[in-house]
Amino acid sequence: VQLQASGGGLVQAGGSLIVSCLFSGRAFTSYAMGWFRQAPGKEREFVAAISWSGDATSYADSVKGRFTVSRDNAKNTVHLGMNNLKPEDTAVYYCAGDPRWDIDYFVYYGMEYWGKGTQVTVSS
Repeated sequence: VQLQASGGGLVQAGGSLIVSCLFSGRAFTSYAMGWFRQAPGKEREFVAAISWSGDATSYADSVKGRFTVSRDNAKNTVHLGMNNLKPEDTAVYYCAGDPRWDIDYFVYYGMEYWGKGTQVTVSS
């Protein structure tokens, strides 16, 4: 499995950004997809996940109501739409994939496959 994230950048507080991830190497619809982030000096944290068909999603409390995870199974792509961004959202964002759907596991242990991250910087 290969995961390639893109779309990061610099945005002002209150602004919006979409990061995307292209999946390849296996059947995309067999994998739940997720987004994680790691800020400088902090541990990696779960941000959001979406099930194989997209009918189930889960979000960290810190991003609920501001971030939206979606997937396009025809294009093997998962997106994370981020609105009302805050400086504390600044981090490297990683997309990940896993054949299971187990949010508790994802939150504590992550997912099986990881892509390289994309930097999101929110200025105050």
